[in-house]
Amino acid sequence: MVASVDLVFLGTGSCYPSPTRGASSTVLRINGECWMFDCGEGTQVQLQKSIVKPGKITKIFITHLHGDHLFGLPGLMCLIQGTANGLATNLDPLKLYGPVGLAQYIRTSLKLSGTEFTRPYQVFEFDIENTLNKVTNASSEDLHRNEIQCVRIRINHNSFFAFEEGQFKVMAGILKHRLPCVGYVVTEKQSPGTLNTVLLKEAGVPPGPLYGKIKSGETIVTPNGIEITPKMVIGPPKPGRKVVILGDTCDNTEIEHLCDDASIVVHEATHQDELKDKAIECGHSTPSMAAEFCKRVRAKSLVLTHFSQRYKDEKDECKNEDD
Repeated sequence: MVASVDLVFLGTGSCYPSPTRGASSTVLRINGECWMFDCGEGTQVQLQKSIVKPGKITKIFITHLHGDHLFGLPGLMCLIQGTANGLATNLDPLKLYGPVGLAQYIRTSLKLSGTEFTRPYQVFEFDIENTLNKVTNASSEDLHRNEIQCVRIRINHNSFFAFEEGQFKVMAGILKHRLPCVGYVVTEKQSPGTLNTVLLKEAGVPPGPLYGKIKSGETIVTPNGIEITPKMVIGPPKPGRKVVILGDTCDNTEIEHLCDDASIVVHEATHQDELKDKAIECGHSTPSMAAEFCKRVRAKSLVLTHFSQRYKDEKDECKNEDD
């Protein structure tokens, strides 16, 4: 069965939310389950305006710890909890991924605000550029009451984080930015090739249970006594879809080889091409830089995001001109 996959953009602005554009947040929906990438300030408001149900969010991936990608997280966690209809303690743990410091940020926010977050949660932190020595992992006594001990994962220029769940594999690689930053690559496993029913019928195999057997990898014998292996009637495996969601960056060469033949790339374009030098100086990209990256990895589609607040909505500009 082919998985239903789509992207929902809750926020595509940089720095802070505006009346017309939310701060960074994107949701990947896979068969109804929702994985969120970044959670800027005001994300919970954008979420309630969208088609995404908060209670369906099971994983949150943070690219880096700048506020426009992170400040909405404590409030969002409370919203997720509030949609569980009093059954939060029976749910699987909410899983969060991001650079070292993420667990401390969440823990401190919940503790200082006196938030009784009753759903279990666990943070998986990426140790990038030896940040492990700067933020110590909390002891069991210091954890929030529903926090599961944080897991630290070391990644560097030659190694990448990866885990598999169902039909999908998630990998995280390093991006160049002002803070330790990662990009995420979500890859669907390949699916079996197409069954050649014409050849089967010519061999005297009628539609029925034998079709199912050979599709599952079994060798079958036709009513005429002919042995048919799957390789004889099933085409080559079909590659799965690949979704690339990158954090802020002025240089993504470290993760480039993971993004080959991407189905879609979500790439920041904070500044226009005319401000390329300024963008790079601040650790950001322009539309042309994003397009060049997609050309190198042979991506099928590109979505630009993380626009500077200097760029206003065309309707707002027209309104200002009228004023």
